[in-house]
Amino acid sequence: MRKAEKVVITTAVTGSVNVPSQSPYLPLSADQVVEAALGAIEAGSAVVHLHARHPDGRPAWEPEVFEQIVPRITEATDAVVNITTGGSSAMTMEQRLAGATRFQPELASMNMGSMNFVYSGIADRVTDWKHDWEKPYVLNTYSHPFVNSFDRIEHTLRTLGATGTRFEYECYDIGHLYSLAHFVDRGLAPTPLLVQGVFGILGGIGADHENLEHMVRIADKLFGDDYSFSAFAAGRDQMQFATHSAWLGGHVRVGLEDSLWLGKGQLAETNAQQVTKIRAVVEDLGKQIATPDDARAMLALRGRTSPKGSALA
Repeated sequence: MRKAEKVVITTAVTGSVNVPSQSPYLPLSADQVVEAALGAIEAGSAVVHLHARHPDGRPAWEPEVFEQIVPRITEATDAVVNITTGGSSAMTMEQRLAGATRFQPELASMNMGSMNFVYSGIADRVTDWKHDWEKPYVLNTYSHPFVNSFDRIEHTLRTLGATGTRFEYECYDIGHLYSLAHFVDRGLAPTPLLVQGVFGILGGIGADHENLEHMVRIADKLFGDDYSFSAFAAGRDQMQFATHSAWLGGHVRVGLEDSLWLGKGQLAETNAQQVTKIRAVVEDLGKQIATPDDARAMLALRGRTSPKGSALA
């Protein structure tokens, strides 16, 4: 692993897993997502990872929804915009790629394997649903896998990769690292890599700290010094895993996509609160916080312009 001289904070602003009935603070509308992203950036996040939603919270894939979000962030800040290609397991692959295809960002997420991505347990904890779509949506994940087959991965690597987009490779299990190594060997995933270890999703690797260290060991074996590492855990383990990642020399990810909480029994009211908390932890470890340009240099990103030279916005 390339030890981080400065720690990149990524904020996953809203995602597509958590639903409005879980928290009144989850950003939903385009205005709310923009406000949340700008707040996180001001607090010290070099990267914002973006999903889109409709005003009632349903995950959105339509380019016109992303068009209400992305330009307003890139015009106001120099932060790295990371657009999802995961979208939601309820979307087609064409829909999942629509936002990133429209904006050709310098960074996009990439799920590295098909899996059971189960969050039906939300239905056990929510008693008062705000919208009719929410309960069937979360329950559906118990019976429908999240498909990320090799042909889909290759298609995304070839199409977005041709525009200069690089990827945050989301690895939910050890086998996903070997899948990534396959695409590296074929020349489709250029180094240096950004490996994002994801822990605590039902159907993926558990949120045990031994698993985090094991993932780093295997990534070291496969990629040597040709990768940077970041980690996050879903829910209550968010801050502990971010701290562990930074302590090992990696980067960190927070945000209301991954956890709705700031501490035990305390909902986070903003993404910025989580950024402020992890920033203090990282600085207490004696590490510096990366700026957006630091992140671009470490991750070998193209920069804020598209291949045609036009502004990302």
